[in-house]
Amino acid sequence: MNFKKAVFLVMMRRRNNRRNDTSSSCDEDWKVDLQRRRKRKCCPRINNYIEIISRYSDNEFKSYFRMCRDTFDFLHDILAEDLMRRAPGCLTIPSRHQLMIALWKIATMDSYGAPNFIQWPLGNRAIDVIRGFEVSSGFPKTIGAIDGTYISIDAPKVIPADYVNRKGYHSVQLQLVCDHRSLLTHCYVGHPGSVHDRRVFRLSEVSNYLYENENFPENSHILGDAAYELHQHLLTPFCDNGHLTERQKRYNHYHSMARVMVERCIGLLKGRMRSLLHCLPMTRIDLMAEYIVACCVIHNICILRGDEIVEVAIAAAPVENIENNNIHHQVIRNAGVLKRNVIVNNLQ
Repeated sequence: MNFKKAVFLVMMRRRNNRRNDTSSSCDEDWKVDLQRRRKRKCCPRINNYIEIISRYSDNEFKSYFRMCRDTFDFLHDILAEDLMRRAPGCLTIPSRHQLMIALWKIATMDSYGAPNFIQWPLGNRAIDVIRGFEVSSGFPKTIGAIDGTYISIDAPKVIPADYVNRKGYHSVQLQLVCDHRSLLTHCYVGHPGSVHDRRVFRLSEVSNYLYENENFPENSHILGDAAYELHQHLLTPFCDNGHLTERQKRYNHYHSMARVMVERCIGLLKGRMRSLLHCLPMTRIDLMAEYIVACCVIHNICILRGDEIVEVAIAAAPVENIENNNIHHQVIRNAGVLKRNVIVNNLQ
């Protein structure tokens, strides 16, 4: 056997040995992986969880789903038809189970029809709201209180810096208007956390409402803090510079008593839908607005049905009082100033 042939045979043997070793190694890896998978399959799971839920007491049910069983049944009757899948040959999760899964996700940290339930007060309903605010706070001709809040989210993959708010965390903006019962009458959501509250307001429908008197029967108004711009139909408090008159202080007191309803509304909303209180359990920016609006709808359904929940205290954000010297805005502001002064003089 010549030298070249001998070298060739040695190389071939080594190559075969490597293949055998590799094959053996792959076989061992496959066996280990198979054992791991079998171990996972053997992990205990909770079966018939829906039956377990059926055995919950009323307090336990409300603790997990943030509403009583009657409200859940009412909500299910509204949504059942839309939750039915009609694809032939596909097994469908029962609509009640789907709703339980969705509510659990929204209301806990473990894991649409908005116009029907979020409506601007008009006609007789507006009169009822005006009377409700007068009884609860003493402030006249009020049909709503407005404020904004941040909904915390994980840092988005695209332009994450735009979503960092002035408090230093990623969020989207939620602007709310509510009545004297903390029932939402308007919600506007989706702008990145870095967008200023005043700009969010100007981009919302409510900003346009201010120029349509039919939305404010009996020359009524909504109430906002000093971050908003004074308007005939949006009244703000006097800036406390240390030189307010007693009448102006009294006005601010009654204004605060009425406007506290929107702060309570935010506390109730986040107290019931606790995923809004912490970090939103989703990453798709395009779906966040619908998710949050769904939470607002559920909040209103619960309020309308008298389904109470413990309110969560939400720290008030620092208020920026920004002046606008634009002539058009100054004219509008003057109308607000005149109206505010009339109320100051009439409050007892």
